[in-house]
Amino acid sequence: MASNQRERQLAREKYERQQERRAVSSKRRGRGQKIIAAAVVLVLVAGSLAYVFISQINKSEPVVDGAAAASALASAMASAAPETLACTPAVAARPDNLTWTTAPAASLLASKPAKITFTTNCGDIVIETLPDQAPLTVASEIFLVEQGFYDSVACHRLTTAGIFVLQCGDPKGDGTGGPGYQVPDENLPGEGAANYPAGSVAMANAGPGTSGSQFFLVYDDTTLPSGYTIWGTITSGLELLRRVAAAGVAGGGSDGAPTQSITIETATAQAG
Repeated sequence: MASNQRERQLAREKYERQQERRAVSSKRRGRGQKIIAAAVVLVLVAGSLAYVFISQINKSEPVVDGAAAASALASAMASAAPETLACTPAVAARPDNLTWTTAPAASLLASKPAKITFTTNCGDIVIETLPDQAPLTVASEIFLVEQGFYDSVACHRLTTAGIFVLQCGDPKGDGTGGPGYQVPDENLPGEGAANYPAGSVAMANAGPGTSGSQFFLVYDDTTLPSGYTIWGTITSGLELLRRVAAAGVAGGGSDGAPTQSITIETATAQAG
């Protein structure tokens, strides 16, 4: 009888120990599952944050145009350009009394790269010519400079949305003036994005083969139809142009006379 009771007691103690071990094991498994679950949550949260961060970096900004583009560009130019633009009052425009019936013959100065300096009321703009690529155009530009054609001539047109240029060279000041002759097209770039990069100097025209004296200075990469002769590169004064552009177009908008009047006071040419 005593032996049976002892066996039952030992069996009960063994059972209790087994239950205790199972309870401990169950608690450990629970803690482990909680740790794993927490880790998974952390990974998911981190992944979500990374996705949001990368998405913000890769997200394309909305396209803007017109006045909004002009305002955005002006802000960007203002921060990138020098802090001040020291302009004196623009000189009075010269009389529109210089014309020729035929294009000039090339001068010795036009046969190799030369430096043209436009001294404006806002500072100097220096251009290196490209006679190998545009010999007839460079010959005409050198001739006009030597004849004083560009002296006291305002830059009459600024564009600030899609096309980023300052247009100069018209003694009439309204986009209709010229030297009385026309120059064939040369050195036309291929069609494509930014085919008129910042720093390019190209002839304005009214159609194929109608270049005269008007040219445009590209102050930011610009895409245009391939119809405007590139004859030079701005080597000094690009920041000046950007500051003029940052001041915007007179009366608002994105195409018209610049708010900051800029006039070529004198133009000179010398060997490069």
